[in-house]
Amino acid sequence: MPFGRWALWGLEAAVILLVVNVVWVLLVRRWYRLRGPLPVMLRARCADGWELAVHSRRAAVRRFAEPVLLCHGLAANRYTFDFEPPYSVAHYLNDAGFDCFTVEWRGTGHSRRPPPGRRPTDFTIDDHITQDGPALLELALKETGAKQAFWLGHSLGGLVGYGVAQGADGGKLAGLLELGAPVHLKSEPFLRTLISLGVRAAWPGAIRQEWMSASVAPFLGYIALPLADLVVNPQHMPPRILRQVSANMMAAMSRKVLLQFQDWITHDAFRSYDRKTDWRAGIAKLQQPVLVMGGSADRLATAANVESQYALLTSPDRTLHIFGRDRGDKMDYGHGDLIFGTGAPTEVYPVIREWLEQRATPLPPTPAPTQG
Repeated sequence: MPFGRWALWGLEAAVILLVVNVVWVLLVRRWYRLRGPLPVMLRARCADGWELAVHSRRAAVRRFAEPVLLCHGLAANRYTFDFEPPYSVAHYLNDAGFDCFTVEWRGTGHSRRPPPGRRPTDFTIDDHITQDGPALLELALKETGAKQAFWLGHSLGGLVGYGVAQGADGGKLAGLLELGAPVHLKSEPFLRTLISLGVRAAWPGAIRQEWMSASVAPFLGYIALPLADLVVNPQHMPPRILRQVSANMMAAMSRKVLLQFQDWITHDAFRSYDRKTDWRAGIAKLQQPVLVMGGSADRLATAANVESQYALLTSPDRTLHIFGRDRGDKMDYGHGDLIFGTGAPTEVYPVIREWLEQRATPLPPTPAPTQG
């Protein structure tokens, strides 16, 4: 058979597989879609022109002046914190009387579109810290009329919070809640190999992680994917929640962001892309209240990592809490199950709420403003 005919058949097969995969992913996302009232989507314009999607949920009865900024990590989106109850920090804090603003970092979800002259993947973590964080903070304060806000970040979202707190807007933060944020990144050889492979796979711009995650979502809970325990303790997440998270919450990873993580992992650093700003060293200068939280079985932000992070702090108001069986919890917590684990709504969320309530400014109970 002529080579040209084989090539044509190969091309046709590839097109058919692509179409089947597209249809499959669309069906998976529809089946596992989240139900319930959507948050109000606002737009925060950064100084460099990039527009961020910020998803607002206002408390039915506002009891505290300061809003809470909910900031997701790498390869995730707003669903990290704004999911279906009971696995939704935004809903939980709304019920406690806090207004919540959940960001999607540039390059993610509804914040993908860059300003003219920029590519969707043309950004680093520096941009999250110097551009996105201040824009998010400004929007939340404008919407609520508050003078300060609390920052709750998971993983990378927590690291961005540390960076913002060291900048010009640090005084506008009433406190930082760091959830599974790995400030120390010295790792095992296999993780260095994994990030190196990720950087190569992201050439020339990004890894479309969300597409792959949705494709395999229906099989999770029945089969265990390689390295799944890096992200969660599989025994601690209900299978349907695991499938919903995989279908909805995953996002693409920018190659530049992965390159920055590669630098941090290789050199055990937490610094700017040009290596001139050491954000880990700056943690010792922070004076805002800080709650550092981690999981006893977390392989990305290990308990030892979290404890050494806490040791850097000099703030007079600092608290350390590691969730796990040896602390009286029902299960040992991994990375993602700090939010989505079976016990998270009754073990992790109350710690967050109580810490906030003890430091927030009480208000006379007021109904939420009309959103539209």
